Amino acid sequence: MKILTLNNVHKIYNESEVQVHAVNGVSLEFDKGEFAAIVGPSGSGKTTLLNMIGGLDQPTEGEIIVDSTNIGSLKPSGLIDFRMYNIGFVFQAYNLIPVLTARENVEFIMHLQGRPRKEREARSRELLEAVGLADRMDSRPSKMSGGQQQRVAVARALASKPKFVLADEPTANLDSHSTENLLDIMERLNREEQVTFIFSTHDNRVVKKARRVITIEDGKVESDSTQK
Repeated sequence: MKILTLNNVHKIYNESEVQVHAVNGVSLEFDKGEFAAIVGPSGSGKTTLLNMIGGLDQPTEGEIIVDSTNIGSLKPSGLIDFRMYNIGFVFQAYNLIPVLTARENVEFIMHLQGRPRKEREARSRELLEAVGLADRMDSRPSKMSGGQQQRVAVARALASKPKFVLADEPTANLDSHSTENLLDIMERLNREEQVTFIFSTHDNRVVKKARRVITIEDGKVESDSTQK
């Protein structure tokens, strides 16, 4: 079942009167439940591509369709709502709210959605238990390790039951043990919740875990392969 389609997507930036073609004619499709990595060297366009898929940036040309919605046709307010209900994000820098506990960080998106308190509490507890943080629910980010903070970020990304999760270099600030732990958790949640994960990464540990690897170079898809 297709949940995401990119049709001839381009992104052009104008820098000092020079045009930079960051993404150049990318066409891709993603099925529900995929665990995919977009890889490539720095400057290849992979993060720009991920930002456009997430509606954080708009393509200069082409279409990005989630289910039947062309996200490029949405007004800014509609795009904010669409992201809130359909897309989860995991960032390299965690982006947790420092004054909130782990549980409150996970609940935050559901609070914005207007979900009942009991539902928010049950979902946040379920997810924090799933990522191995049952004993850190009331801890603030400053009291947690980088690996623990990133696991909170994964739980938060899944809180709204999104169609897919976008993870931009999620292991960049983690040591080997934390990286393996995080990847195992995301892989298990991917299978259990059937949420599609799409990574932007240059970390070979992520690439080995991915079941699909898309290589981007100079803004173009150089290869697209599946692996066990």
